[in-house]
Amino acid sequence: MRFEYAPAPESRDVVDIKPSYGLFINGDFVDGSGTAFKTINPASEEMLAEVAAADEADVDRAVTAARKAFESWAALPGRERAKYLFRIARIIQERARELAVLESLDNGKPIRESRDVDLPLVAAHFFYYAGWADKLGHAGFGADPRPLGVAGQVIPWNFPLLMLAWKIAPALACGNTVVLKPAETTPLTALAFAEICVQAGLPPGVVNILTGAGATGAALVNHPGVDKVAFTGSTEVGRLIARSVAGTGKKVTLELGGKAANIVFDDAALDQAVEGIVNGIFFNQGHVCCAGSRLLVQESIAEELLDALKRRLGTLRLGDPLDKNTDIGAINSAEQLARIRSLTESGELEGAERWTASCPLPDKGFWFPPTLFTGVAQSHRIAREEIFGPVLSVLTFRTPAEAVEKANNTPYGLSAGVWTEKGSRILWMADKLRAGVVWANTFNRFDPASPFGGYKESGHGREGGRHGLEAYLDV
Repeated sequence: MRFEYAPAPESRDVVDIKPSYGLFINGDFVDGSGTAFKTINPASEEMLAEVAAADEADVDRAVTAARKAFESWAALPGRERAKYLFRIARIIQERARELAVLESLDNGKPIRESRDVDLPLVAAHFFYYAGWADKLGHAGFGADPRPLGVAGQVIPWNFPLLMLAWKIAPALACGNTVVLKPAETTPLTALAFAEICVQAGLPPGVVNILTGAGATGAALVNHPGVDKVAFTGSTEVGRLIARSVAGTGKKVTLELGGKAANIVFDDAALDQAVEGIVNGIFFNQGHVCCAGSRLLVQESIAEELLDALKRRLGTLRLGDPLDKNTDIGAINSAEQLARIRSLTESGELEGAERWTASCPLPDKGFWFPPTLFTGVAQSHRIAREEIFGPVLSVLTFRTPAEAVEKANNTPYGLSAGVWTEKGSRILWMADKLRAGVVWANTFNRFDPASPFGGYKESGHGREGGRHGLEAYLDV
């Protein structure tokens, strides 16, 4: 007998979305010089708010404000900067429910993820870097490391508030000031964070939030008053940024795409591995740069594992992101949904066998059901290109050496997962895999004390941990 879940909606009443938003410059919300754009709920296509799009003049105003604030902010003792970071972290915890609902409305991710994963990590990053603010001389970068100046930061739409925390917390702890541009499809939690900065009494100009599309980000990256560029997003845009800042003296960190291998050996705990595979690729609808989008399973257990995986996918619940029972939320935008559809169609055309979980899709919004492909060759587009959606490509291997060869056969190098009972094999695999993060018998686990970043076309530089401080210090 199948028991259906009763609806368990999270209330929208905790969120007060304004009809329109300006730019946050020098401690105040101000009108933008450019046009405005609409941000929508991807689960219903309902318009949430109208948001100002910053142009070059607005970028210049924000950078000028950040530059003016830099001298006094950098001169503050680390323990005083830490007080502001601690205060921000506490306010985030106090407003966690509101922020989680706002994130799910604007992004499409299930409320369970924004509430139980994103928001606790956001607060944890500010707490963690608050602890470093008065200990920078002990971080291993010299006795008296100096801040760089103004940091121009551009973040993506998959983890809007978490990526903001990854960028802003270490920058402020090191004594830099910030101009941050959130993604155009998910600006609302960044604007709520601007309110938190005011609530925390952060000095004007230390944090500035500019909303807008690619032109806004390009103007920020190319502004001569920016000393440090931090970007998380696609490899294509990362290449453009690298070219544009070459020779300028700006310090750059790029956290780009991925095509991670999740490798399951024949001695792995099968049920545990299945849960790890599901978490690796279907968490946040696959909108994760380090998603385990390539499953490499040892040939002898492939059939058994796939049967168990398909049974598990049949239990996933797709629907309203604000329903606490929902496992799979909405795709972030129509543009991203079109890309996912195009790449999955190419998988079928190239000869892979498609299997899709049986689940009804809502009439409105942007949706894609959990999907996996078997019979995948390494030459297939679905095995080479980042789909950034709930799509899993399955390949097999016979020996550990073959698993390593297939896992490393990618232009990316962000993450990998290894499932086995043998500790020696885990260590051997971790040494051989060209990935910035290797998880053992788990996947998608993050901690603010642990560095994150990749090799090759997955970018360069590290965020998180002591290593994340280096990007914001003159070392």
